Amino acid sequence: MMEISLQLIWLFVLAVPISCISWTVTHEEVFREAREWCVKCSQNKKTLIQRKFFYLFTCEYCFSHYVTLFFLIITDYKLLLPDWKGFIIAGFALVFIANIYMSLLALLRQAIKKEKVVIAEIENKQQD
Repeated sequence: MMEISLQLIWLFVLAVPISCISWTVTHEEVFREAREWCVKCSQNKKTLIQRKFFYLFTCEYCFSHYVTLFFLIITDYKLLLPDWKGFIIAGFALVFIANIYMSLLALLRQAIKKEKVVIAEIENKQQD
């Protein structure tokens, strides 16, 4: 069992790739076509299970649970407890931290877009 300080370092570091993968799949242009197809399927499939399955690929919060599960399996990371309960605690803690990271990224991107609009407006006024 790792010391608590090392467990916390793992928590904050392991949440980085989880948030990166979750954000990229659910928001970035590289997966736009697949995401649009999943959106259509999540709205048009006949069964509830099919609709929810495809929705998972459009929601960063939902998708981060599955990315977290993948990382827990490959790293064998546990938080606070050395058994299966440590996996459960680690899973929810990682999802929580990863979603904080994604929220911060969304706010940062929004601020950058706003700055670009303000700069464009200032440049247009200077040209007139």
